[in-house]
Amino acid sequence: MSFSVLSLSAVFFVVDPMGVVPIFVAMTRNDSEEKRARMARRASWTAFFILTTFALTGTLLFKVLGVSLGAFKVAGGILLLLTSIEMLRAQQARTRVTPEEEQEGTDKEDVAIFPLAIPLLAGPGSIATVTALMGRAGHFVFMVPVVVSIAVTCFASYLMLRAAGRISRFFGVTGITVMNRVIGLIIGAIAIQFVFDGIKDSFPGLMQ
Repeated sequence: MSFSVLSLSAVFFVVDPMGVVPIFVAMTRNDSEEKRARMARRASWTAFFILTTFALTGTLLFKVLGVSLGAFKVAGGILLLLTSIEMLRAQQARTRVTPEEEQEGTDKEDVAIFPLAIPLLAGPGSIATVTALMGRAGHFVFMVPVVVSIAVTCFASYLMLRAAGRISRFFGVTGITVMNRVIGLIIGAIAIQFVFDGIKDSFPGLMQ
C-alpha cells in the first residue's frame, strides 16, 4: 500500500498536468472545443504508451547499455531536482519544454503529440521517475501499482486538459503558480530520495 501511494504521488506530481493547463490553453486558444478534446485524448494516450513502455523496458535497456539502475536513479533525481527548483522559483521548467518548443507548438495545427504528449506530459523527468520506480519495485506484484499510477495520471491529465479553460479561469495565474510551487516542493523531496536510493544501490556499504 505504501509503495502504491508513493508511485501514484510520484508519477502524478512529476507529470504535473496542472502545470500543463496554462500552456495548453495558450497553444489552443484559436481551436474549437471539439478539437481541444481530441488533442487532449491523443496526448494522454500517447503519454500513457510512452511512460508504460519505458517503465516495462527501461531497466532492460539500461542493462544493455551498461548503465546501472543506481546511476540512473541519481541522474533522474538530479533532473527532478532541477525541475523542482524551477517550479519553486515560478519559472518555466526548461527540462520539460523550452520557449522555442512552446512557440513551435503555438504555431502548429495539432499539438497533441508534440509538444503536449512529448515532452510536456511524458518528458525526461516523467520517464526517469517511472523507470526508477519500476526498478525499485523488484517484484511483479509491486510493478502493477506503477502501471496503474501511470494510467490514473494520464486519465487525470485528460480530464484536466478537457477542462483547461475552466481551470485556468477558476484558479487564475496566481492560484496555478502557488499550486506549482507546492508541487515543486514535493518533487524536490522525491528527487532527493531517488538520489539517496541510487547512492545506496551503487555503494551499499556507504549508507549503512
